Amino acid sequence: MKNKFTNIELTYDNLESFIIRKEILKAVQDAAPQFKGKVLDSGCGSMPYKEIILQNKKVDSYVGLDIDSGLNYDNAKPDFFWDGVNMPFESESFDVVMSTEVLEHVPDPDAYLLEVKRVLKPGGLFFFTVPFLMSLHEVPNDYYRYTPFALEMIFKRTGFVSVNITARGGYNAAVGQMLGLWVNMYLWGRKKKIMRVLLKPVIKFLYKNDKTPKSFNKSTMIVGLSGTILKPVL
Repeated sequence: MKNKFTNIELTYDNLESFIIRKEILKAVQDAAPQFKGKVLDSGCGSMPYKEIILQNKKVDSYVGLDIDSGLNYDNAKPDFFWDGVNMPFESESFDVVMSTEVLEHVPDPDAYLLEVKRVLKPGGLFFFTVPFLMSLHEVPNDYYRYTPFALEMIFKRTGFVSVNITARGGYNAAVGQMLGLWVNMYLWGRKKKIMRVLLKPVIKFLYKNDKTPKSFNKSTMIVGLSGTILKPVL
């Protein structure tokens, strides 16, 4: 069975998720060369990026961790479950922790990041992605839509350094994302069938011609954010 997170083709059924999943995949692929040693995927779900991570010869092992809440993991269960408060690992156990589309579901981001920092080795890397333009999902556990400025503030407040935040998608991607959400999540019946046919090539065109912003200024539009931060060596 194809991995819908890494083998991403635009279809009528994924108009609402195509762009965001493509951007998350790009973010993982961009960051993966920085990974090494023991990698923890916190909030891993069905662990869709495990194969990409393990292709890096500098990575020794991959560990998947998620909440034990009855989620559907597509027959690929995490290696460990946790209660959302205390990770079941010794301090300084991992060289890298990654969380894709997780922080928006964490009610207390400071506490979560402090726990991430605890299990990271000194100098260890935390990689993240978060959505900016997305409908409510996994309700009621959908708490935040972060700006880059809010993320930087929280990261520094919790003692991380070398904050690097990157935009995912620009105006064209944002319009395509909204059109996909509108047609697949809002319309029904005959209207939905017609608009899917009309909008699929539009979404494809918009994404193909998208320009991701290089900086965060007034009027900047993004689909999501990704980035890396480091635990201080001392």
